[in-house]
Amino acid sequence: MEGELRAGIEGTVSEFVNGHGMRQARYRSRAKTHVQHVLTAIAVNIERVHAEQTTPTAERPPRTPTALQSFLDRQGIPRPTAGRTAATS
Repeated sequence: MEGELRAGIEGTVSEFVNGHGMRQARYRSRAKTHVQHVLTAIAVNIERVHAEQTTPTAERPPRTPTALQSFLDRQGIPRPTAGRTAATS
C-alpha cells in the first residue's frame, strides 16, 4: 500500500520537474519561488480537471483505492454511491 502511494507522489513530482521545468526556480527569493510553485500546482490541477471532464468515462483507467477505502473493503463495509452520482434536480 505504501509503495502505491509513493509511486503516485513520485509521478506527480516527475510531472512537475520534467513537464513544467520545476528543477530550477525562476526567482531568487523564497517567497517568490513559493508563489511560482503554488501557481504551477494550480495550473497542473486545472489541466487534470479539464482532462477528467473531457475524457469519456469508459476510456478512463480505474483509480486505485485510497488507504481508507482499502481498509473499509477489508472490513466488508460497502462502498458509498451517493457521491458518485449526479444530482437530478
